[in-house]
Amino acid sequence: MSHAIFPDLNPATYQRHSLHSAERDWPETNCYLDVWIELLNAMGLPPEACLGSLITQDFEGDQFTFFKVPLEDLETLFDIRVTELAIYKRVEDHILEQLSRGRLSLVEVDSYYLPDTQGFGYKQAHGKTSISVNRLDLEARTMDYFHGLSFYHLEGDDLDGIFQRGAFARELPFMPYAEFIKLPDQFPAREMVVERCRALLKRHIRRRPKENPIRSFAAVMPDHVEGLAQQPFEAFHLYAFNTLRQLGANFELYASHLSWLEEQNSGPVTEATEAARQISQTCKTVQFQLARAVMRKKFQNLDHLLDSAIDAWDELVQTLDTIPQS
Repeated sequence: MSHAIFPDLNPATYQRHSLHSAERDWPETNCYLDVWIELLNAMGLPPEACLGSLITQDFEGDQFTFFKVPLEDLETLFDIRVTELAIYKRVEDHILEQLSRGRLSLVEVDSYYLPDTQGFGYKQAHGKTSISVNRLDLEARTMDYFHGLSFYHLEGDDLDGIFQRGAFARELPFMPYAEFIKLPDQFPAREMVVERCRALLKRHIRRRPKENPIRSFAAVMPDHVEGLAQQPFEAFHLYAFNTLRQLGANFELYASHLSWLEEQNSGPVTEATEAARQISQTCKTVQFQLARAVMRKKFQNLDHLLDSAIDAWDELVQTLDTIPQS
């Protein structure tokens, strides 16, 4: 039997959200947030509203904070409740149970079996990623799911691979992490979402790092890059994903958050949005520059590559501090 939360959604005709436009600096952000962007899109809700926490991103010494949608923000904004799904039998049985109750599940799976990763992961490399299942039919061996930039379909051996069924059955060293989503009977009106979003913005501004995190990163980045040159180039990709990509994508999304609030006549001044965009654009440029430095093993003039992003972060928080906190 097939169950679906959004029965009218078709992967062949689904329109991804503009936050995943190919025109952006970072069309993909990270697997967890990307799923939520499209889930909220499918619900008819503005994903831009739930990005206020991104101003709290910090440099953690070896990486930038892996940003997510705070679950408490989802509940505050949209009355959506997310709870961990305990896995004690087959994962797909849990997913079907929740679907039958009108609940979406989010679950970690092996990207090796996801056809939407064709060309860089599908049947090439095993990796952990998060998906959300909208429709699952075990008898027909088909599934429709949210992942990355959009909404997709898989079937046959890919379904069996995802859930370690049939010829792909194997013992797992541990169960995957999973969550389920309880939707309200009715979502709050847009005006209420904007009001709640404005209050969350002020709360998160108060929680931002005390020191400029980009300045802290820039101080150690040259040494990091020189060390990466002694390793296989794949090490650089991992480093860039967890530093420049997380930083750049974080602030491109934050710029979209501020811009959306401004469109609702509730946002800060445009200077804050432009400063956040400057951080994103700088990170994209610097990522290419560091890749060349690693390949050529030339490490001169790396000290000031992030200066414009450092200045932009200072300008961003100074502008945000002008927002009345009452």
